[in-house]
Amino acid sequence: MSDIGFNKLTHDGDNTNKPDFRELNLGPGSPISPLRVGPTISTSSSSSGSVFDRLRRPTNTHSGELTVDSSPAFSVSVTSPAINVLPSGNICPSGRVLKTGMMANRSSKPDVLSLRQHNYGHGSIMRGSSGGNGGGGKGETLTPAGLNPNPNPKRVLPDPEELKRLGNDEYKRGHFVEALSYYDRAIALSPANAAYHCNRAAALMGLKRLTEAVKECDEAIKLDSGYVRAHHRLGSLLISLGQVENARKHLYFNEYQPDPNEAQKLQLVEKHLNACTYSRRVRDWGGMLREAEAAISSGADACPQLFACKAEALLKLHRLDDADSVLSSMPKFDSSTSLSCYQVKIFGMQSEAYVLFTRAQIDMSLGRFESAVATIEKSGQIDPRNVEVAVLLQNIRSFCRSRARGNDLFKSERFTEACSAYGEGLKFDPPNSILYCNRAACWFKLGQFERSLDDCNQALNFHPNYTKALLRRAATYVKLERWAESVRDYEVLRRELPDNNEIAEALFHAQVALKKSRGEEVYNLKFGGEVEVINNLEQFKAAVASTGASVVLFITTSDLQCKQISPFLDTLCTRYPSINFLKVDIEESPAIANAENVRIVPTIKIYKKSNRMKEMVCPCREVLEASVRHYSF
Repeated sequence: MSDIGFNKLTHDGDNTNKPDFRELNLGPGSPISPLRVGPTISTSSSSSGSVFDRLRRPTNTHSGELTVDSSPAFSVSVTSPAINVLPSGNICPSGRVLKTGMMANRSSKPDVLSLRQHNYGHGSIMRGSSGGNGGGGKGETLTPAGLNPNPNPKRVLPDPEELKRLGNDEYKRGHFVEALSYYDRAIALSPANAAYHCNRAAALMGLKRLTEAVKECDEAIKLDSGYVRAHHRLGSLLISLGQVENARKHLYFNEYQPDPNEAQKLQLVEKHLNACTYSRRVRDWGGMLREAEAAISSGADACPQLFACKAEALLKLHRLDDADSVLSSMPKFDSSTSLSCYQVKIFGMQSEAYVLFTRAQIDMSLGRFESAVATIEKSGQIDPRNVEVAVLLQNIRSFCRSRARGNDLFKSERFTEACSAYGEGLKFDPPNSILYCNRAACWFKLGQFERSLDDCNQALNFHPNYTKALLRRAATYVKLERWAESVRDYEVLRRELPDNNEIAEALFHAQVALKKSRGEEVYNLKFGGEVEVINNLEQFKAAVASTGASVVLFITTSDLQCKQISPFLDTLCTRYPSINFLKVDIEESPAIANAENVRIVPTIKIYKKSNRMKEMVCPCREVLEASVRHYSF
């Protein structure tokens, strides 16, 4: 019994795939000569039906059976004796007696034993169940020349060892799907063969279907409890799944020594898992994150619990978006293939319950409240006695009730009561940025801008990329006339939402107010607009004399690069409304081109108070936008 090893696939060389003919003892007085194996086989051109029945009948030792071999097709020439040597009165399977000379008009071509050709002659060994169509089947049927075959012949099944060998060849080539198909067929023929199940596990590992691979190893061990390779393969799988105790039992089964690499992997994963548990106990979230990552990189790269550990640590470190991303990339296994016999605990919690426990916390922080409730309820069903799960379940339910009440009060413009309701909800989930942002809106409506600012800062502390909280804080800075901070927040929002016109306008007004607060001269400034087309020199001089920056694009209508960059100038006009965008066709306005010494298009020049600040010839989009951003407010 051979199977796929971790480094080498072996195949038993035997003769099970070669044709095996036995001499037929037809008894004394038979009119038909015995069939013998050799380079040349002599036989009569008609035979007794019982003889061919005996040839077709498989036995326990597979004698007389032809199995499909992977070697090239071969044929054996069979020469028929002269027709006139047949005794009179030959008996056919139909029971009729053939008179001497009845065979004289039959073909005199030599009979051919052929496994892979379609030009069958007399006495051919035919594939499949039909006698003369040359079709291929899974087994071979002996069909006497000139006789109708049995309409329901017995099909000879392929050899499972040959299927295993073919699967091993595909596995070596990295063709795991094809290998799996061969192993499936071998198991269908011989389901009690442990090696076939172990090899199937190897193919499933190659396809990253690990829980199915675990089940196949289990089946192999069930069939052969002393199968060392199946134990070692199962141990390796369990390390990948982070189940070190179960892995150790199989790697060191019956005092056999595992592969040194696997033993070292087990040791490292166990070490980092223990350190991860300690870090969580002492609330060292940075240490927990490092140890979880180390355990994954050491070999437990398919362990959902460790990915959940990373996500929980990132959540506590206020890296909410990263935490959500980690859970999204976590290895996922079909619940129908869950390994109930290998359920383990982590931090005193059922591993599957812990994954759901972490997901529920992240859903809460991101405002996916319905999902959070459903997820924590499922976690409670899996591990109903765990205290952490029970407490979080109660807190989430209480939190959702307080939030719903606060939202209703806000809609009714009862802002003071809404503040109290949101504050009550924060008792059940103190780092929830959404409730802080909601309460900040209440304080804003009540004109209590300092308190609104405090809650916005709290929300952004727990979720730095929370766009709504950042927008609310920028508006609050405007009310407090803290223009620099307001411009800073609006600029961040502008980068994240470059096509939002409301943010662009708010940024423009904040920039103007900041300039005025600094005593700078501000006049002829307007928000937004379209790219202005300049037709004469006087119009050009007036446009570039404004306080703000003016970006001028010099083009010709026939130039391809000019046609490509002109639409992008329209986009920049929307993104940077504090800048004047101008366009000059040098063919229609040669006076402007001569005054500004423009010879090559497209050329872009940036002016401020009639002074040329920068000039770019044929710039790429990235360089152009970077320059525009630099000269915006």
